[in-house]
Amino acid sequence: MNSIPAPTIEYGTLAPLLVVFGAAVIGVLVEAFAPRYLRKSIHVPLTLLSLFGAFALVLVQVLRGNVPTAPVAMGAVAVDGPALFIWGVILVLSFVCVLLINDEGHFVASAAAVPGSADEEEAEAAGGGHTEVYPLVLFAVGGMLLFPAAHDLLTMFVGLEVMSLPLYLLCGLARRRRLLSQEASMKYFLLGAFSSAFFLYGTAMVYGFAGTVSLPGINEAMARSASLDPILMLGLALLGVGLLFKIGAAPFHAWKPDVYQGAPTPITALMASGTLVAAMGAVLRVFWVGLGNLDWNWRPIIWGVAALTMIVGSILAITQTEIKRMLAYSSIAHAGFLLVGVMATFGSAEQNAVSLKAILFYLAVYGITTVGAFAVVTLVRDPGGEAGHLSRWAGLGKRAPVLAGVFAFFLLAFAGIPLTSGFFGKYAVFAAALNSGTQPGDSMGGWMAGLVVVGVVASAIAAFFYVRVIVLMFFSEPAADGPAIAVPSMGTVAVIAVSLLVTVGVGLYPESVLGVANDAAHSLFIR
Repeated sequence: MNSIPAPTIEYGTLAPLLVVFGAAVIGVLVEAFAPRYLRKSIHVPLTLLSLFGAFALVLVQVLRGNVPTAPVAMGAVAVDGPALFIWGVILVLSFVCVLLINDEGHFVASAAAVPGSADEEEAEAAGGGHTEVYPLVLFAVGGMLLFPAAHDLLTMFVGLEVMSLPLYLLCGLARRRRLLSQEASMKYFLLGAFSSAFFLYGTAMVYGFAGTVSLPGINEAMARSASLDPILMLGLALLGVGLLFKIGAAPFHAWKPDVYQGAPTPITALMASGTLVAAMGAVLRVFWVGLGNLDWNWRPIIWGVAALTMIVGSILAITQTEIKRMLAYSSIAHAGFLLVGVMATFGSAEQNAVSLKAILFYLAVYGITTVGAFAVVTLVRDPGGEAGHLSRWAGLGKRAPVLAGVFAFFLLAFAGIPLTSGFFGKYAVFAAALNSGTQPGDSMGGWMAGLVVVGVVASAIAAFFYVRVIVLMFFSEPAADGPAIAVPSMGTVAVIAVSLLVTVGVGLYPESVLGVANDAAHSLFIR
């Protein structure tokens, strides 16, 4: 009887991933055995230290030049340059989001209690809080790390679920507006379950065609095929639905405004930054590595999705009167801008590296600006919670000029105004798309220029609603019963300060991040 060979696991290479998952498991044990009054004092340093330690391990691998030249964990995980860059970005974003989560008042004291009941009032009076938020966040972050680094579709599905399931729970734990929060959680769960089912069914159909779930294996099977198999095309369509849902691309975007509005704002910040970075990394992994031999088929579809996403996100944001919903539609528009970079894959390996560098740079600068914007939102409060309606922000520049000025700068970065990081992010993506369209033999060259025109027009439309908020804050009179500005905790101050410094610093010296992104982009595993 033949013995089953033991798997080969490169623990050193996978150490950042293992540290985060290990801390999450320890957090579950803390919930099970530690007294309630001690749990938060254990969870907070454990969570922050694990994220910092994982980031340090990523830096050690990069600085020592220990970037693997082949997939690890029996070919299941691709820890290449782009994966390490995305890991670093996700860990930084998660660290600052945990500082926001640590601020008191965001999460319900007892999720099992009926909203507005005596049990809930008793739990709030006792100062209770959901400390299991911290291990749930760590599990979600672990999934975010695994999702974009997966080298086969089954590992990617595992990463998708590990990332998504904790977020479904976290979205329903808002202390204020409990019913809205629970509704958002249920919508996210149901629609997310459908998207996961699409992804898994697509994986099964692709396996039926290729005989493997390995991304390079699928690419090679398509290269050997003389004709397009209907099963393959349907499977790829289902995979695309699952992935495009996670980045909030139109027409799979309807969940974003409701979920962003209902979730606790620190969790919204984590989803708007970390989840988007992870999901876009997975999109790149599937479309560039797994479907590289079929780009003449999927590029026209992604062209339409990118154009529709930019237009829908920009136009519908104008109609919003709630600040978090407006930022949600802004996130949808930015997903469209990122898809422009995904389109720029035709040409030489060097051209593809330029496109990948632009996408990685965009993800890094957009993510940190997003966290800073949501951190500001947490400080503008009414008696019933955060002041979400835009009318409540009127005259904020006169009541709290520093806070309003910081928020205005973040909005200008979203709009892509020069001397902000957002300008260089959009410029890099659009320039890569135009350069890709000029490659010899690219039948979509003119279409790429048209897509960039759509992106520029969408950016101009988006600038309108960003400037509208700025005008409302600085050129309107504050209401007599206007919102209060909460005294920020040290964590919230640190988050806003770091986000502002990065947004300004990268806007003035983009070469610092572009150089790192360029080095990472030249080591994408194709095989």
